Amino acid sequence: MPEAEEGGPDMVSFRELARRLVADGIVEKITHQRVSQLAREDPDFPPTVPVGRSRAVDYRVAAPYFRTRKSRQGERTDLKGKP
Repeated sequence: MPEAEEGGPDMVSFRELARRLVADGIVEKITHQRVSQLAREDPDFPPTVPVGRSRAVDYRVAAPYFRTRKSRQGERTDLKGKP
């Protein structure tokens, strides 16, 4: 990955992002479907760009987002009132 640090952004697909996040130990597990859901629903998600029918994100921006993101795995959102 040193070449990415010297040059421009390190753009990856959501599938590759999920794989790298787990491989780098940033998250225990995550699917590309969950990454896609976060990109749609979380206004703090890093900017994405279309690549064909897929979307890509800069790994160097996405990794810190996932490091600081509070996981709500298993939280019952249906029991909460609407904000």
